[in-house]
Amino acid sequence: MARKASLSGFPEWLPQERLVELHVLDVLRRTFELHGFSNIETRAVETVGQLLRKGDIDKEVYALSRLQAEEGEAAGKEDPNQLALHFDLTVPFARYVVENAGHLSFPFRRYQIQKVWRGERPQEGRAREFTQADIDVVGDGELPFRYDVELALVIAEALGALPIPEFKIRVNNRKLAEGFYRGIGLEDTAGVLRSIDKLEKIGAQRVAELLQEELGATPEQAEAALKLASIRTEDTSFVEQVRALGVTNELLDEGLDELFQVISEASRRAPGRVLADLSIARGLDYYTGTVYETVLVGHEALGSICSGGRYDSLASKGNRTFPGVGLSIGVTRLVMRILSQEFAQASRSVPTTVLLTLATDESWSEAQDTAAQLRSRGISVEVAPKAEKFGKQIKFADRRGIPFVWFTAEDGSHEVKDIRTGEQVPADPALWTPPAEDLTVQVTPVQVPSA
Repeated sequence: MARKASLSGFPEWLPQERLVELHVLDVLRRTFELHGFSNIETRAVETVGQLLRKGDIDKEVYALSRLQAEEGEAAGKEDPNQLALHFDLTVPFARYVVENAGHLSFPFRRYQIQKVWRGERPQEGRAREFTQADIDVVGDGELPFRYDVELALVIAEALGALPIPEFKIRVNNRKLAEGFYRGIGLEDTAGVLRSIDKLEKIGAQRVAELLQEELGATPEQAEAALKLASIRTEDTSFVEQVRALGVTNELLDEGLDELFQVISEASRRAPGRVLADLSIARGLDYYTGTVYETVLVGHEALGSICSGGRYDSLASKGNRTFPGVGLSIGVTRLVMRILSQEFAQASRSVPTTVLLTLATDESWSEAQDTAAQLRSRGISVEVAPKAEKFGKQIKFADRRGIPFVWFTAEDGSHEVKDIRTGEQVPADPALWTPPAEDLTVQVTPVQVPSA
């Protein structure tokens, strides 16, 4: 289980925990690159004006200032040029696309793995500093809807390769929801979406009360909005269920068709992992179409481990727009749950495969020559810190989880011992190699509950 950080909300990993996180990052990176996504990195800071231009998230943003502010220097959101740490990777990416549009080839496929900072109350699954892994596809002027389908499938593949329980990617479409709300006479669609977004936290009754108290909805309108939000299917039968509610609207029709495309393809390529969930709204205002949220089955209280959606106007430059669709995986949230529930463990706590023993302290330089030979062939090696009885050096390796110990005799011959089995055999540093499973640290599932 992961230890608690001394500074709440800013997790740090022990070496064996970090190896699990690196495994998660490697799996995601490999999957994204297999699908043709290019890696970028953006700066950690943006201007307050840039961060706050979409969505009401000012309470979550950490502003930057010097301890000694200059006279007359403004602070906070009143100064749009104040610098602040980015709270997600989508808003910085939109700025990056606009500034570098002349150097990019569209549709531009990017993945980005970086830390972000958010002023939240620290609790399990929520930290103030955490790592996100994002993928996005951005177009120039237009972006075919097929990318909304593709991203759901890429994420299903990436998450399916991780040592985590079963998961569900829940998909909705804001056009569908907004068209429905307008069809029943609720024009403040953003307000309705914000209320529906609270459904899992406060329950249907309280959401109905909010719709009536804050948005002026009638009981019948609130009931209809909640009926829509109750629809969940793993196939395309949600279309008939929405039609059965008797609401007509062009935007509703468009959203139904788009969601149909996502679920139709996903049910064929990732059966059981992607479902239509018409309660999903997403809180940020910049989403305009498809929206995604992902939960671990049996661990729904953890919240979404991967979310995102379509944004058509977040990035623009004059009359030129760059619509996009993207998903963000909460890597730190995932790793916290993997460690706390012992879903996986590293085969050892260090990357070292071989410890080279020292017969005398004077043999250190020769040991480094042997280590260099092994390292040149991709074998991780470290030399014992000092010459002690071989039993103590073996115990040192055992404490660190190093599987092999190397001995060099006075005549220059070599032997290697597998300290797990006790087997010791002659070895040539130019030829010897460990079994494939010992060459690198292995992260394997330990306890992944079934659904």
